[in-house]
Amino acid sequence: MTTTKPHRATEWWKARRRRVLWWAVISVVVLAVVVLVARWLRGLPAVEQFIETYPGVVPPPDGTPVGIPAWLGWQHFLNAFFLLLLVKTGFELRSKRRPPGFWTRDNTRWPRTRRAPRRLGIYLWLHLWVEALWVLVGVSYVVLLFATGQWLRIVPVDWAVIPNALSAALQYASLEWPTEDSWVVYNSLQQLAYFAVVFIASPLAIVSGLRLSSVWPLEGPLVRGFPERLARAVHYPVMLFFLVFTFVHVVLVFTTGALRKLNQMYAGRDVDDWVGFAVFAASVVVMVAAWVLAKPPLLKRIAAKSGRVQG
Repeated sequence: MTTTKPHRATEWWKARRRRVLWWAVISVVVLAVVVLVARWLRGLPAVEQFIETYPGVVPPPDGTPVGIPAWLGWQHFLNAFFLLLLVKTGFELRSKRRPPGFWTRDNTRWPRTRRAPRRLGIYLWLHLWVEALWVLVGVSYVVLLFATGQWLRIVPVDWAVIPNALSAALQYASLEWPTEDSWVVYNSLQQLAYFAVVFIASPLAIVSGLRLSSVWPLEGPLVRGFPERLARAVHYPVMLFFLVFTFVHVVLVFTTGALRKLNQMYAGRDVDDWVGFAVFAASVVVMVAAWVLAKPPLLKRIAAKSGRVQG
């Protein structure tokens, strides 16, 4: 007789079903409480006066470009694509299951490399490669951001952004969205969120990821100054931050005029038609295909082109 090995998703659900259900219930209750408290606060005269004084948007400085260029749409897709694979491989690594294969650098193909080759699990190998590509995309994004002046849209230059961000958060929480036109200017909460993603969370993810990778020195001041335990304590919460940001970002896109927002993000057009949605749908198909195809048999064949694969 032969037995069929349970699917990993089924195993994961059986092991964490109760915890997931409890977190779902707690999340719904917390969300309901936040909405009720926010709507109660908005009924107070002082709070209404605060929202009138700080509507949630700070006028952009002179010279701020209007609109979202096409290169930003491509960057948006590439960042989402690589982030998806980073999350997939990151959860595989955190599961601590034995990798289905191991990759070792072939020094005969890299004659100038002096360091002894280190064996990497196939998912860690993919994680490091995807992270390298994501960093490359991020560097090009920052260069284009400053070269085109788009940085003025996401970098706060006025302290008024703080009370306006609080006002925008209160308006979102009360389910009465703040009035904004992201084609011209982001509201203050969006601006702070995008700034945090680009200039705080991303560098933390990169540095902590490098510390946990095979490129970091095995000994010396860099090891003592940045312990591996600290890197792990930073890397995982940053990944959770990206997941929360992505979830909220997607929800707001689809609840504040999906066609126009998708056109702005993916087609560089400030109109209500289906072009941006079509590009978005195609990008989702590509990401789903990458998720499905990123399985050990294919990964081993690709990894074998740059080293030795065992297992």
